[in-house]
Amino acid sequence: MTMKLFRTIAFWTLAVGLLVCHLVVIQHSLTARFWEDEAFNLTVPLNLLAGLGYSSDGALSGSTITPFDARISTGPVVLLPVAGMLLFGGDPVISARLVPVMFWLLLIAGMAVLGARVGGRWAALVGAAVPLAFNGLGSISPIQGPADLLGEIPAAALLVWALIAVRKRPWLAGLLVGLAVQAKLIALLALPAFAVMIWVGSPGRGWARIGQTFVRGWLPLVMVGVPTLLFELWALVSLGLSGFVDHLRQVKRFLLSGGQSGQATTVSQKLETLSGAWFVPNWAAWLTAAIVVALVVAGLIEVRRRGRLRRRSLALALTAAVGALAFVAWWSTAAHTPLWVRHPAVGVLAFFPALVIVACWGAHELMTPRVSRAESASTASEPVNVRRIAGGVLAAALSASLVWSISGHVQQTFIPRGETLATQRADVAVIADWVDETDTEWLAAAPWGAAVAPIVMSGAHVGLFDAPSMASTPRLTGQTCDTEVLVEAGRYRVCAPTG
Repeated sequence: MTMKLFRTIAFWTLAVGLLVCHLVVIQHSLTARFWEDEAFNLTVPLNLLAGLGYSSDGALSGSTITPFDARISTGPVVLLPVAGMLLFGGDPVISARLVPVMFWLLLIAGMAVLGARVGGRWAALVGAAVPLAFNGLGSISPIQGPADLLGEIPAAALLVWALIAVRKRPWLAGLLVGLAVQAKLIALLALPAFAVMIWVGSPGRGWARIGQTFVRGWLPLVMVGVPTLLFELWALVSLGLSGFVDHLRQVKRFLLSGGQSGQATTVSQKLETLSGAWFVPNWAAWLTAAIVVALVVAGLIEVRRRGRLRRRSLALALTAAVGALAFVAWWSTAAHTPLWVRHPAVGVLAFFPALVIVACWGAHELMTPRVSRAESASTASEPVNVRRIAGGVLAAALSASLVWSISGHVQQTFIPRGETLATQRADVAVIADWVDETDTEWLAAAPWGAAVAPIVMSGAHVGLFDAPSMASTPRLTGQTCDTEVLVEAGRYRVCAPTG
């Protein structure tokens, strides 16, 4: 067997194995517990199809139907396709979750394309694998998996395809970034990264390059704002001028507060949380990060030394570094935000794998023999060997860390779960029958948390138990009732109102 044939067999074996891992993780995510943020997001497409406009149930905004609710940070780029999926019928949770799954597949495909462009098929394989290493479960506000009805993964996928498009079609990259913002508002933090990529791709030097950057960048910047402009025009027409002004105030308040209050977190706590957001121990995560940085820097130095620095690799390295730094720096210094790795997840999923792709390219460059007339065999053989051995060792360590992470992710899918979508459905079926029989329109979640999803799944609108509008509304809880139990189903029960 020739070495070329062996490499081909090894590549396709690993590619099939990676595909199986993705399918296992997706299947597990589709059947995971439907949790409260997903359920709250689902109220928007449900209300839209019910003729109530682009509105949430307002559970965090007074528990009344709330058009263009600022507390729904997952945007129309995700929720409008969900409404389209719900038109086909079937289970609403699975139908809704298929939209994020499609974005997950776009994310993986985009990473593979980036990898293939920069470092060939092996870098494509690594790029498609890295998102599986991320663990979003480590907080009370998690990303359970690729099927969660949240905006982080769709926004990351759109940013990746913007990276692919920016070199030849900057306007399209701008539009994709704008769509990412309307998938998750925090994607705005990616703008400096794309400015860097446009700058690197501009011709000329010094002030001439800066001028060319403005020439190439004005249209993409305009395109970034188009999706948001259209959405806000829709809000203006729907709400009227006074309602629209109030809507803008609510959005501003939400953006400045992050939707949270009373938090006091430090930079070290945030970085520790981020290092724990992988399916390897913290020390292994830090070591892997150091290896990635070392390979990126060494690869760029090596090709520069050879006098053939590829602008595409440099552009991706700088863009990914600036993008990753922007998200991590904002989150780690935002003391008012809690230790939820969901907050920087858009940047982590979009830019961290891109850095690993450049690291793979760097390892390849280090292990490639130099060809130079200035080097003789007697003087160059030992430095070249040291360089190639170092590149091989670092590449092997990076590969081992990636395999460790992915195997940990897959193993986690086989851990027994306390609650699944199937057990929720069984409990909710009884409550849904009671909602239909009594013609109950609203149920109050007591408290916010696990009680939210069963209410949405039952077909009722969801409010929050301490809202004045819910004073005379039955309450669904997983705890004991202080009043009469109206209906009980598994771990949930509906309590008579206290008012």
